[in-house]
Order: sequence, then structure tokens, then C-alpha cells
Amino acid sequence: MDIDKIFQSPVHVKIITFFHENQASIDTPRGVSTWIGEERAKVKPALEDLVNAKILVAHRTTSTTGYSYTCEEKLISKIAKILKKRKLA
Repeated sequence: MDIDKIFQSPVHVKIITFFHENQASIDTPRGVSTWIGEERAKVKPALEDLVNAKILVAHRTTSTTGYSYTCEEKLISKIAKILKKRKLA
């Protein structure tokens, strides 16, 4: 899933915005769905899309998966610009 397509999905945008604003956080699908006010059934596949796009990192254990924001500065900068444009639109 390319970055432009990702930003067409409201759930993906909410997740990206949450992690962009809380870059040190690691959270589970349940936690993320609570924070952004979306159903876990919608959040879980979106989280995996964002892992595949390298926007999030999955920290997998046997019992659960925690997700965190990328540390890649170029990608963070690109996302910041996209989010800023969206707020101005």
C-alpha cells in the first residue's frame, strides 16, 4: 500500500496522527483503537498495512503485538508535511 493511498483512509490517518504526535509510544491494537476511537477490527489490519509501509514497527511477542512509530527521519518528515497540508486544507 503506497503512502498516498494510506492517507485516503480515515482509520490509517488517525493511527498515523496518533503515533506522529506520540512518537515514543508503543501500543497494542486494543490500546490504539481506544486512543483513536475506532473498532479494533478496523484498527488491526490498518496497523499491519502501516508496518508494511514502514511507517510503524511491529514488536511481536507470543501473546500480543505492540506497535511503535518509525525512527526513519526522512519518512517522519514526509509524514509531517502531509499531515500539515491536511490540517490546512
